Amino acid sequence: MDRFFKLKESGTTVGTEIGAGITTFFAMSYILFVNPQILGQTGMPQQAVFLATIIASVAGTLVMGLFANVPYALAPGMGLNAFFTYTVVLGLGFSWQEALALVFFCGIINIIITATKIRKMLISAIPMNLQLAISGGIGAFIAYVGLKNANFLEFTSSAGNILSVNGKVFNATQETFKHGIGTVMTGGGITPALAVFNSPALVLALIGLVVTVILKVRKIPGALLIGILLTTIIGIPMGVTNLHLASDYSIGSSVHQLGTTFLAAFSAQGMGSLFSEHNRIILVLMTILSFSLSDTFDSLGTFIGTGRQTGIFAGEKELALEQEPGFKSKLDKALFADSIATGVGSIFGTSNLTTYVESSAGIGAGGRTGLTSVVVAVLFALSALASPLLSIIPTAAIAPSLILVGIMMMSSFSQIPWHDLDEAIPAFMTSFIMAFAYNITYGIAAGFIFYCIVKTVAGKGREVHPLIWIVSLLFVINFAVLAFV
Repeated sequence: MDRFFKLKESGTTVGTEIGAGITTFFAMSYILFVNPQILGQTGMPQQAVFLATIIASVAGTLVMGLFANVPYALAPGMGLNAFFTYTVVLGLGFSWQEALALVFFCGIINIIITATKIRKMLISAIPMNLQLAISGGIGAFIAYVGLKNANFLEFTSSAGNILSVNGKVFNATQETFKHGIGTVMTGGGITPALAVFNSPALVLALIGLVVTVILKVRKIPGALLIGILLTTIIGIPMGVTNLHLASDYSIGSSVHQLGTTFLAAFSAQGMGSLFSEHNRIILVLMTILSFSLSDTFDSLGTFIGTGRQTGIFAGEKELALEQEPGFKSKLDKALFADSIATGVGSIFGTSNLTTYVESSAGIGAGGRTGLTSVVVAVLFALSALASPLLSIIPTAAIAPSLILVGIMMMSSFSQIPWHDLDEAIPAFMTSFIMAFAYNITYGIAAGFIFYCIVKTVAGKGREVHPLIWIVSLLFVINFAVLAFV
């Protein structure tokens, strides 16, 4: 095992890797329940999506671990599944079968741009200060996710700032809503504030944060995982840790319903009808572009943000291998593993897979090789049989580890020359829009666009790599299309 995963060379042990894998799995296991709920709104059977999520995540994560030998896990992306449901199906009017076909085409594009080294060329084209901003921005994003999941923040919005309720324009005079209130969209008038610590879950999250901070500062091995487990145990007498085993997602019902989504992308309702109407071919192509941009840069952001800083994708030997043809470096192999996962997901019936930023929780716990990913994949597979057990771990126990991981990743901000506006403005746009827009891709898009603007105005336009110009233009087109469709 040491020879295959090169544990000693990476400065890690079997025990550390297993603990890191468990930590990553717990940090991202929520997707098993959230993804079916989101995609289920399109008409897809939730149990089928549940099993498709597991199969695709296991396949992608195993390739990442066994082929690339890096500690990253893959699963359906949170922003991407929301785009699949609310924009593509409910907004643009595609059927869920057609949407799966679009995801499949996105997967093919990802494989092509990975095989032709376009994705790796993009990483080389990104200036170092923007790479640092992406790393720090992902840290701020993760910390914000942790604060939000811990319910440390509450938001207030007046009726005048509410834009829509349940996807329909809000009318302040309307007193009742059919089937209740599902989603509320508000404008910039929403005001954040520190929550009042008057609920058991909130108090538990605070206790968990203090416990995890103490463990981490004392440099206790496996501090994040121990923090999750201790917080879960503390939550039992507080009534937050629910020991009731849920049975909503059983393996039997999931297998039965999987036949509905398996290969649906290639059915007459999927790929067969996708190009049947000539007047929407442009819309189809732009939707595929939107999927591809988000998928590509979500993963690139995670690799850049964590891999360079921790040394996983660094070192003279590794950087030299990246310059050679073929899939020789860890980064080459990781990008390939990520690119094939989306295609696998669309075949079984789920939205785009991406490398999860929560992998940084396992990396923060010491994970450095593919053994961490293999452990995550095994736990995903076991979750098909023991999925009710996952509901025991409360969100309040996971949130503190995300906050700590975010804090550690934000250290890259110290290397950015904030006194130089030419560098500070793109870095700010990258990192803070990434965190507050709750989207890695949008942060990268903002950073790229403002980098081009600032460098051009400063008379340094020639310093901008041609690929950055091309991608920035694609982002602008993408935003324009989303604004008018």
